[in-house]
Order: sequence, then C-alpha cells, then structure tokens
Amino acid sequence: MTAHCPNPDKFFPVVKTPALQNGALKGKIALVTGGGTGLGRSIATTFARLGASVAIAARRLDVLQKAAEEIRKETNGVCEAFQMDIRKPEMISQAVDQIESKLGLPNIVVNNAAGNFIAATERLSPNAFSAIVDIVLKGTFFVTQEVGRRCIEQNKGCTVLSITATYSRAGAPFVVPSATAKAGVEVMMKSLSAEWTRYGFRFNVIAPGPIYTPGAFNRLMPGMTLDQAMELGKQGVAAGRFGEREELANLAAYMCSDYSSWMNGTTIDFDGGQTSLRQKSDFGSFLYEMDKQAWENIENIIKTSTGKANKSRL
Repeated sequence: MTAHCPNPDKFFPVVKTPALQNGALKGKIALVTGGGTGLGRSIATTFARLGASVAIAARRLDVLQKAAEEIRKETNGVCEAFQMDIRKPEMISQAVDQIESKLGLPNIVVNNAAGNFIAATERLSPNAFSAIVDIVLKGTFFVTQEVGRRCIEQNKGCTVLSITATYSRAGAPFVVPSATAKAGVEVMMKSLSAEWTRYGFRFNVIAPGPIYTPGAFNRLMPGMTLDQAMELGKQGVAAGRFGEREELANLAAYMCSDYSSWMNGTTIDFDGGQTSLRQKSDFGSFLYEMDKQAWENIENIIKTSTGKANKSRL
C-alpha cells in the first residue's frame, strides 16, 4: 500500500500558465537573487510576463545575461542582468546602484539565492558550514538590508519574499548547514515584519518541497539518474509527484502582488503534503546506510558537479 497518491496526474494536474491577470505586476520593480537558473529564473520569467521590470542577480554574469535575453524574448517583458555576490555587502551596494539607475529602486525583493549539499555532519569542515550560512542567512540579510535602507530613506514600501525549505522548522539529516541557515531566514522575515511594516514593508516566506532543478539535484541526489531521483523523492510526497517551477512562480507572484497586501510575516509550506507525510521512505532515509567510502564517493560527485573537484573536503 503506497502512502502517496497513486494517480497524481488525475487528481493534481499541473497548470503552467500565469494565475494572475495580465499586468498584475505592472509598475513593480523586482530584484530576484539567483535569478539566472532554476526556481529563480522561473520566478523572474513569471514576474516579467505579468508586467514587472525584473532585475536578476547572481555571481555568473554570462549565465545571467543569457537568461535575461531569453526571458525578454519569451515574455516581451523587461529583464536585466546584474552581477552580485550576496556574500559581499559592497558588491550588493554597487549592484543595487546599477539597478536603481537602470530600472528604479526595487519594490519587490525575492531572496532566492542559496547553496546546499548533502553531507554527514561529522565530516563537515568549518569552511563548508560557513559557505552555506554566508550565502543563505547572511546573504539574505545583506540584500534585504541594502534595499530596505534605501526604501526607508526614500519613503517607499517594499515586499520581500524569501525562499526556504520545509525542513527549516522540522529539521532534516545531512543538510544541517542549510536547515540552520534557512531557519534563521524565516525568523529574520518574521522579525522584520514586526519592525518594518510601519515603513510599508511586507515579509513572507515560501518553503518549497521537492521541485526538480538540475543544480539542486546534482548536490542533493548525486550519482542518481533523474528517474531514480524522481521516484525516490515522490515517495515522501502525499500528492505523488514533485512540484513544478511554474507552480512555485505563480505562488510567488501572488504573494508579491497587491492582491496579498494583508499577508505579512507568513511562511507557506508548498510541498504537496510532504510535511504531513513523514516516514522512513522519505528522501534521505538511504543516507543512514552510507559508509565512509560511500560518503567520499558522494563528495567527489558533488565537487565535480560544482567545479570544485580539486579542492579540499566540502
């Protein structure tokens, strides 16, 4: 007897078209970190299609520029690329200067940039732990503070949406740095919703369950084929399937639009019932059986996929 839905396509169809009406984000200026790939790119595409002027930001300018060009062609909207390393406040400030000059001061910020990999916690180096915390927790704060300061000075409101994970509150094995950092992000958003709402800000969070993106799955399910990863992952999802990027983008668009102007300090689990269906067959259970050699193999696969094959332990 399976715990998840035996016929997800029948009961939970995927709708990939925008949920909001055309022009729902007209007049909005949106900064999406990590916007060149994966979930961030899908969010940026939907925002541009709905009329927002979109700034996508990340470290790799070549990837961003290609993505921005493709988004413009696909949506006939406005999308520009800006190089930004969210671990470096001075680089964030320079990038926001450029965004403000070209598009205007963002009144939507989507904190999507993240880092993650699976690892046995006892094998983590201090640098490995810090690398994730620097991106996910500190980077989110630096970006939010930089845009926030400018909005407060100019007496302009802003909607801030952060992307975390369902394990931010429940916890999860083998992703301790990410879980720790994302939990901090959720508390940060709640704290700022109490402090900065008086300035016209809103702060909300989406905690997605499994949604396939190549980058994330290369680090979280290394060595598996896509079919194997999908089969293993959906066993822990009550709906019986992974989410789609467009579904998340539709939710993000609604939460950043004026239709949700009373939504503030909220975290939404968007996971097909994964949080409600905690069982041993859920993603990650097989990792308990890994020996030292198996972990070394996993680490080598992750390093190769991230271009760090010649560097020291994660």
